[in-house]
Amino acid sequence: MDQETTSANPVPKRAEGEDTTREIEAGEVADPVDKTERSFRFWAIIVGLGITTLLGALENTVIVTAAPSILAELPLGDNWVWVTNAFFLCSAAFQPFLGQLCNVFGRRWVTLCIVVIFILGSGICGGATTGNMLIAGRAVQGVGSGGIAMVFDIIVSDLVPLRRRGNYIAVILIIYSIGTTLGPFIGGAIADTGNWRWVFYINLPVGGVSFATLFFFLHVNYSREQDWVARLKRIDYLGNAILVASSAAILVALTYAGTRYAWSSWHTLVPLLLGFAGFCLFFIFETSRWAPQEPVIPARLFTNRTSIIVAINTFLNSALVYWSLFFLPVYFQSVQLASPSRAGVCLIPLALFTIPSAAVGAALLSRLGKYKMIHIVGFSFFIIGRGLYTLLDETTPVGEWVVYQLLSGIGAGLLLNTLLPAFQAPLKESDQAAATASWNFIRTLGSVWGVAIPAAIFSNRVDVLIAENSVEDPLASSLLANGGAYQYASADFVEQFSPTVQTQIRAVYRQAILRVFVVSFAFIGLAWLLALFEKDVPLRKVLETEYGLEQKEEQATSTESLSDDPTEAGQRGTVK
Repeated sequence: MDQETTSANPVPKRAEGEDTTREIEAGEVADPVDKTERSFRFWAIIVGLGITTLLGALENTVIVTAAPSILAELPLGDNWVWVTNAFFLCSAAFQPFLGQLCNVFGRRWVTLCIVVIFILGSGICGGATTGNMLIAGRAVQGVGSGGIAMVFDIIVSDLVPLRRRGNYIAVILIIYSIGTTLGPFIGGAIADTGNWRWVFYINLPVGGVSFATLFFFLHVNYSREQDWVARLKRIDYLGNAILVASSAAILVALTYAGTRYAWSSWHTLVPLLLGFAGFCLFFIFETSRWAPQEPVIPARLFTNRTSIIVAINTFLNSALVYWSLFFLPVYFQSVQLASPSRAGVCLIPLALFTIPSAAVGAALLSRLGKYKMIHIVGFSFFIIGRGLYTLLDETTPVGEWVVYQLLSGIGAGLLLNTLLPAFQAPLKESDQAAATASWNFIRTLGSVWGVAIPAAIFSNRVDVLIAENSVEDPLASSLLANGGAYQYASADFVEQFSPTVQTQIRAVYRQAILRVFVVSFAFIGLAWLLALFEKDVPLRKVLETEYGLEQKEEQATSTESLSDDPTEAGQRGTVK
């Protein structure tokens, strides 16, 4: 039996363009969700969403330290990058589509299906017998991971007013940060045992707990007035197809640019230009008279300065985070010669310092209702931490690289919970699902570029150094060239050569990683400058949504009777 029911108390309609800021800021409308937020079921959903995001968090980072062990058994050559790129491509490209499904079919069943998709992808990866099967499994995982990241933001947006949203997202992201923190360590520890398949199988029990928790507690309202045919007609199939194809074309170009093919080669330029042309076509289609009734990414989301700036900075921030997550392990394993498990431990400070700063950022956002200064400070810490990364070498002591990660972690944490509310603030409450899905698409697309761009920079720099005879051993040179350096970034690989060659190999890795971090300054600097032009839009304190916790009719009636104001009673009935 379907557990979702139509809301018995629809949201009171306001005149289009009506300004409720004065009413909200003056406190004339009572807070409609206090009881809901203190209920057991509300917190069960929050914890369930946290466990669900733990799946994505583990899989985003667990593979970074286990990759050398996986690739040793399933060699992919310069196609190794598709183990991560297929994951991020599908994660990004399908988020807007899944966001539309949430509006059409409700949150509950879409969320449960997303968890199942992720578990299925994990099983395919764990049982992979070829590199192509592994990549296919990662693609399926990516669809699930992108859906998880998107749907938890949508559900929290349904349950909590914008002003306090950061507090609850912080609870979920603390669980997410635990997964991000432990991911590299778990991946390294599993790799050390020689059974890398448990890097993926570990998601099966976690996914089972997540599914069970959400199945029993995630009962929310949505409109069921339309039949299935009418609902299916609302989906923007052509827009989604253009978006997926354009994203794939750009990623193909970035994957091999500077390694298999030169940047000036037609193999790089054709898919790159086709991808950008596809994005232009997508924009034209979505804003034309032939546009669907419900565009996958409505153009109205980007009609104000702040949302545009926050969208760009979301992309840049996501890219910069993965810039570190994927190349700090390379540094620790190939330059400092740490084992996979040791490299995982070395990454813990970065995620560990992100947790308290994320909580501080959320608390400041809820208390002050302003986000511009938080973003400026966050990117400032990011700049300082990333600048210190350029000092990393073969002899950098533990205390120094811990401090470097501390500063970067503070910056990343301050931005973690505050970019989405800033993107949502200038937009109508009715656009929150579309805005959340679009924001998550932008963030995940940033992750794709945050892996592909530094990978291309890294491989290109290694090839230049190899061409300059920086490594005298011909076998080592041939293995490191043409995109092989990332695949062989391990202490075991380096230590099989003579001490002299080891020194040369470590120097090549150090110089290539230095170039990766130096180039990232252009992206951080742009983000910091853009943050200066944001505008602090007041964050709403009341919640207007047709979605909310399912509640028995008599309870809704009782809630309405508590208020003498019929408008307030209607608002209370919308969040169940």
